[in-house]
Amino acid sequence: MNLKFFSGLAVLGALAFHAGAWDYENHHVVNELALASLPADFGGFTLTPALKDRIAFLAGEPDRWRNIGDLSLKHVNGPDHYFDLEDIALCGLTPETLPPLRYDFVADLARARAAHPEKFPAIDPAKDADHTRELDGFLPWAITEYYEKLKSGFSTLKALRQYGGTPQEIANAQANIVYVMGVMGHFVGDGAQPLHTTKHFNGWVGENPKGYTTKPTFHGWIDGGYLKKTGALKAETLAGKIHPAEKIANADEPEGMFRDAVAYLVEQNKYVEPLYEMEKTGQLSGAVGKGLEGRPFLEGQILKAGQMLGNIWLTAWLDAPEDTYLQRQLEQRSAAATSN
Repeated sequence: MNLKFFSGLAVLGALAFHAGAWDYENHHVVNELALASLPADFGGFTLTPALKDRIAFLAGEPDRWRNIGDLSLKHVNGPDHYFDLEDIALCGLTPETLPPLRYDFVADLARARAAHPEKFPAIDPAKDADHTRELDGFLPWAITEYYEKLKSGFSTLKALRQYGGTPQEIANAQANIVYVMGVMGHFVGDGAQPLHTTKHFNGWVGENPKGYTTKPTFHGWIDGGYLKKTGALKAETLAGKIHPAEKIANADEPEGMFRDAVAYLVEQNKYVEPLYEMEKTGQLSGAVGKGLEGRPFLEGQILKAGQMLGNIWLTAWLDAPEDTYLQRQLEQRSAAATSN
């Protein structure tokens, strides 16, 4: 598949790694906006300033996993940050027919490559040390899986509260929830960066009749360079535009959250060409005047991510099922303690 570049180092040269969406500060803002959307009783425990700071800090965690060169971590982490929607057609798939299970999709990719290798771009082994170039990205699966992890965390917490968990157990369960909330925010934030939904992730590739930029620094400029030049984003200046989080209506259906995650990415993919058009017409230059016209668009994408993330968090809390196994274990422990 297409080469992926780590945007933080793009200015130093092209590395075969997918770019990270938004700079750390902007990922931080996404999580802060999602927190601002939550009701006061969210989770059944107080999201103190310290916990909110922790959730915001964790927005950068998946990018921090790139600070070592170990291939196993690159192999498993890199593809979770993107999904190249145009390439699924090579496998005979559409957004509507994508399988909801990650490894079913991997099998579809493998079968398609084996049956029609001529359809797929050649892969340079020298640029595929982490063995991810055959992949199309796993972002909608990553979002769905983190949602399910968060539901699991809330199920545990509910059981501990209701059936005699110790204060230490409850505190640990809350800490687990905070961790998953924070980390999953990174991937939802990635999804709102249109260049994370396309093979044109870092300069236009292939036929280019409209003359869009092919610069390998474009992704890094959108992630943070432009916003740094035009004034860093502040959550407090955008918080007034965030709406109270809402439960996602179909999330409790077997494929509900996955289909919503795919739809979220499909919607952002619609802005890939308009983003390139803004670059072409100078709206993303950062220069005074016309060069500032692209800022409201990028702010809007950050807001979309924060809103989607808040909705997912709220839905995970409301839809968390009873943990009947843990309930039985806690009841047995309580009965044994009473009999002694």
